[in-house]
Amino acid sequence: MTCATSILRLPVEELKAIAGGEGFNDVFVFAPVKPVVEQADAILAFDGCLNFFAGPSNPSFSASFNFYNVHYGYTHVVGTSGGNTDDMVEALELMSKGLDPAGLITHIGGLNSVIDATNHLPDIAGGKKLIYTHIEMPLTAIAEFETLGASNRVYRELAEICKNNNGLWSVAAESYLLAHADRF
Repeated sequence: MTCATSILRLPVEELKAIAGGEGFNDVFVFAPVKPVVEQADAILAFDGCLNFFAGPSNPSFSASFNFYNVHYGYTHVVGTSGGNTDDMVEALELMSKGLDPAGLITHIGGLNSVIDATNHLPDIAGGKKLIYTHIEMPLTAIAEFETLGASNRVYRELAEICKNNNGLWSVAAESYLLAHADRF
């Protein structure tokens, strides 16, 4: 086994172990990256579904998929955007009537907050949790920025920016966060 092969196999073995050695029934791929797609295929259980949620911008994007398992292991793949044309039409109509989708975002966090947020998602009140994968920040409710701002300059400024935007997350808040947040 080559070094590259063993490095690629280790995460597959570890992930399958988490699933009791059988693999996962459903695997979602959120990035059109060849090794990510191939690893997702490798961790599918019998009759598992790989949901390719990430539309690639490159029309030549491809990755290997185990077709032996399609036939004998009943694995399958589906591509989805999470909605359909009717959903898009309805969303555009609502936005044209004044709905600001920024109002759906209630929490902001960094990559370090993903595991805990995912494990406790049903227990976290509010709407959408927006994660910035290249910063370090605990999952934080926008409503908590002002309180946290008493002892933290970044939260203080984020609270002010959101306050000036009807309490909503905005491009200005994102720009400030990305310029001042701790990085991985």
